[in-house]
Amino acid sequence: MADKITVKAERREGIGKGFSRRLRVNGKIPVVIYGGGTESLAAAASLSDLAAILRTEAGVNTVFALDVAGDVNDVIFQDRQIHPVTGRLMHADLRRFARGEKIEMTVPIHLEGEPDGLKEDGAVLTQALREIKVLCEPARTPDSIVVDISGLTTEHAIHVSDLKVGEGIEIHESPDTVVAAISIVKEADLEPQLEGGAEPELVDEKGEEGPADGE
Repeated sequence: MADKITVKAERREGIGKGFSRRLRVNGKIPVVIYGGGTESLAAAASLSDLAAILRTEAGVNTVFALDVAGDVNDVIFQDRQIHPVTGRLMHADLRRFARGEKIEMTVPIHLEGEPDGLKEDGAVLTQALREIKVLCEPARTPDSIVVDISGLTTEHAIHVSDLKVGEGIEIHESPDTVVAAISIVKEADLEPQLEGGAEPELVDEKGEEGPADGE
């Protein structure tokens, strides 16, 4: 798991479009922090810092530390407003977590290694499950779940029950769900030819069958 990102913010009292516009001129955007068993808090945070988090692999699922005048809390994006033309972040709602609180997160699954089964003719690797939901404390949320498929063959698939996760992390998916498998793709059988080179029967406008060359 990567080092946690910390974003500094400051309390704000102003509201309205004019105030928000002045914040953006100074490279900041308005944010509202909810949850954690306490009242909501209005603040202003660096646009570049929050945009950088959205560009990470985890994106909106990134759990990061928000430092508001020395009061540090784990937060995650709950909602965000994006400018329809420029695509820039304009406002963000952040969810704050109480100590020990577990949340459900979606974590990507990455396959690693070269499967032995791909050496067979016509072998194709299929990743049926690319992400999975887990329940854990924010600080324990993995960036991804890496699966070693170097020993994968056509005889056995990798299931959710085969995934390895850290202590305190619960997987919310059926253990029998297939994650990855190798199958053999065969060429389609050629369309059978007409026996004896016989010409096909033609049907006239009256629906009566007759020889193909007409008589």
